[in-house]
Amino acid sequence: MARKRKASSRFGGAAVALGAGGFVAAVFAAGLWAGMQFGGDPERVPVAAAPHVAAPVQKKVPPPAPGPSDQAAMDRLVARIAEPEPEPEPVATPLPVPAPSLPIKPTARNDQLAWVKNAVSVTPQPGLPMIALVIDDVGVDRRRSDAVVALPGPLTLSFLTYAQDIADQVAAARAHGHELMVHIPMQPKSADADPGPNVLRVRDDRAELSRKLDWGLSRFSGYVGINNHMGSRFTSDRAGMDAVMAALAPRGLFFLDSVTAPDTAGPAAALAAGVPVLKRDVFLDNEDSPEEVRYRLEQVEKIARQTGAAIAIGHPHDATITVLRDWIPDAKARGFAIVPVTALVRRRYPALWQAAGRS
Repeated sequence: MARKRKASSRFGGAAVALGAGGFVAAVFAAGLWAGMQFGGDPERVPVAAAPHVAAPVQKKVPPPAPGPSDQAAMDRLVARIAEPEPEPEPVATPLPVPAPSLPIKPTARNDQLAWVKNAVSVTPQPGLPMIALVIDDVGVDRRRSDAVVALPGPLTLSFLTYAQDIADQVAAARAHGHELMVHIPMQPKSADADPGPNVLRVRDDRAELSRKLDWGLSRFSGYVGINNHMGSRFTSDRAGMDAVMAALAPRGLFFLDSVTAPDTAGPAAALAAGVPVLKRDVFLDNEDSPEEVRYRLEQVEKIARQTGAAIAIGHPHDATITVLRDWIPDAKARGFAIVPVTALVRRRYPALWQAAGRS
């Protein structure tokens, strides 16, 4: 009888241990699933420090609230650029923009559409797969930005609104045959990511959003459109994106969605406002290594061959600059057309281009 109770006790103990282990495994699996679904915002901060400098421990920095003329705040922000960037954005499956149900009717006159008037003129050979290379975060790290400008193009360079000497930098970019965009800071989900001054936030009312956009869009001229810097929180807010499109439509600008959030409201808001819209296909440098950039460029090539066109977004990183310096002429020799992003806006909205008197 004692042996039976002992055996029973062993069995019961094993069952309890097994149940506890199963409970722990279930909790771990649930936590892992939740982390994958609702993890922190993978935003990117432009980095000015050399790659070999050891990254300091990341600390939470309260976002600045400077006014348009607060140059000291901009200087402090540039000094903070050397902080480590948060986890990079994941490369998403290419997200095609749905065809608009009605023709876009912009509020600006067709002959005053900025994306048409300021477009870099190219005529790619018919039938060649087209690739638009957009380089974000240009203007803050001057050395690497100058290296980007020196790359063969035409590229599309998206300048951060708070860059210094921005007029001289954009003039050099245009002189090298590149197209210009404005990189507008938008609120990320992560409180640790600092998008910069005059960032668009979901708590801002329409008047405040308009003021911030007016400031950002007044920093230089000759650009064709905007894309979001960070913005995983803001771009998912339809009211905020409606305010953005209300500023773009009368100016004749287009919107390139960087797709930092899977539930972005950008395309729907743009189409409702009559603003041409495109989405990026691939991020080139989530990891700052030549191997990563080459691998992502292979993805870009596959998309371009399959669909006729692809949009890749990169950043002024040493690996990206080094790889693109050799890849661009090689890609052209292999039958790819390297085009400014307006060539793909024109491809998607040919009636707007033709109505502006361009052929």
